[in-house]
Amino acid sequence: MQKAMEELARIPGVVGVVGGAYVDGKSLGLGSAGSRLLGGEGGRIPANARFRVWSQTKQMVATVVLKLVEEGELGVDDKLGDLLPEVVKKDLVMRADQITVRQMIRHTSGIPDWYAEKPNPDGSEGEPSFDVFDFTTHYRPLDLVRWSRDRPRTGEPGEKWAYSNTNYTLLGMIIERVTGHDLASELRTRLFEPLGMTRSYLMVKPPDGVKGPHGHGYYPDADGRPRDVDRYNAGLAGAGAGGVVSTAHDVSAFNRALAQGKLLSLELQRILTDRPTAAAHLRGNSNSTGSNSDSNSSCSDDFSITGGLAPGSVAMTFYSADGRRQLALSFTLSVKPGAVQLDLGKAVESIFCPSS
Repeated sequence: MQKAMEELARIPGVVGVVGGAYVDGKSLGLGSAGSRLLGGEGGRIPANARFRVWSQTKQMVATVVLKLVEEGELGVDDKLGDLLPEVVKKDLVMRADQITVRQMIRHTSGIPDWYAEKPNPDGSEGEPSFDVFDFTTHYRPLDLVRWSRDRPRTGEPGEKWAYSNTNYTLLGMIIERVTGHDLASELRTRLFEPLGMTRSYLMVKPPDGVKGPHGHGYYPDADGRPRDVDRYNAGLAGAGAGGVVSTAHDVSAFNRALAQGKLLSLELQRILTDRPTAAAHLRGNSNSTGSNSDSNSSCSDDFSITGGLAPGSVAMTFYSADGRRQLALSFTLSVKPGAVQLDLGKAVESIFCPSS
């Protein structure tokens, strides 16, 4: 594990990396390499350090929504306009009377993204449209939804897949409206506590950040100089871009339970995991899954990946189809996330299939 971390830390643009591998809930080992701060400063990141999981938060938010569906609190085909009347009253989402919960979970609602003004050609999100270095403004979820209002829709409701953080910002608001509790509490009581994710929590607003010693990420300013974005604005994360802070242990526990059907009925789980074809091409700030196995690998398991990125870092969790094996990683960066080439197939093989 440590050897794999050291190899990954040598990737250009990586400041530090932490990770942990698990089989049937038991640790194969934790590792870390690189440094906490840029330029080799700050010592090594603790191998059990917390890190931002970014859009892996979306799977957690969707799971809570679908748990509420199981309880009869709402339906997957309920309309956005009925669940959040304020988005209709304030004219914040076009076609809100036609968009369903199912479509928002699956990114087929056509709602434009608040995070990036223009998506990438493959439909994934583009460059941030906000000031990355604004660490103090308290943005509310409704503020973020408002940013998306005048951007072009990506399709008719249910027509096609197009990644949009706005979908999950709205789903977080729906959870709070239906339960009467804040999203952080619902994640804690429905997922974190039952699954033993004792070191996980949702950042809510500035100055929330990562607790305890951890790696700092950087993002280039207008002059191309890397600036520390460890204080990344929690109000810009939330249910959409992904505000959950976790550990390799905790995020593996969630993926294990989800993959093994311990959180949702099979029918509801498929709404989350059976993604439209276009989602297989998703890069970057992702909550979709796709095969990451090597056809020439001697590994017996077919691994999928869930992950996310934002200014300063990338987080990924590899997991086997049967949910027995997980490898959770977090990379802190000195460049834009899209500028880093993370080929992690060898790391997966070296940890789970060393004989190969």
